Amino acid sequence: MEHESELAEIYVQPGESRLTTDPVILRTLLGSCVAVAFQAPSRSIAALCHPMLPLSPSHTNGTLIRNPERYVDFAIRALASRFDALGIPRAEMVVKLFGGADVLHVFDQRTRPTVGRLNGETALRVLRDEGFHVAASSLGGTRGLNLRFNTRTGEVLVRRLGSDRPHNTRIASAPRSE
Repeated sequence: MEHESELAEIYVQPGESRLTTDPVILRTLLGSCVAVAFQAPSRSIAALCHPMLPLSPSHTNGTLIRNPERYVDFAIRALASRFDALGIPRAEMVVKLFGGADVLHVFDQRTRPTVGRLNGETALRVLRDEGFHVAASSLGGTRGLNLRFNTRTGEVLVRRLGSDRPHNTRIASAPRSE
């Protein structure tokens, strides 16, 4: 069996999504952005999207949106469409959600929601609307995250940035009860 150190690593930039059928490590760094990790374990298919802003513009006057995957709603729906095209039912997908930190100081978060909070709320709503169950999540806070998603095992290694003591958390999914 291959060890994590033997897997190729792919860095997912802000505004990108990656879908793979190969066992790899999908890595990214998050601040106010979110990352959604999708895995269909029985089919060896996994994906990670790293959108930066909550909602894609609704009025573009007929022009194409440049880099639409930078928007939470578009990125999730685009991957959902790809899973549909591959014939993968939502019930087979293991979904994990991360990020949405408030990395910039906002004077009054009660009257003006932060981009991080809006990203997290939008991701949860769109995932629910698309019929996905979120198996694990780590949202909010004031520090960014370093993620390593092992597409073979489905584990996500989460490391909070900027802390005096490094803190790593492995997030594996609990079995779904239906």
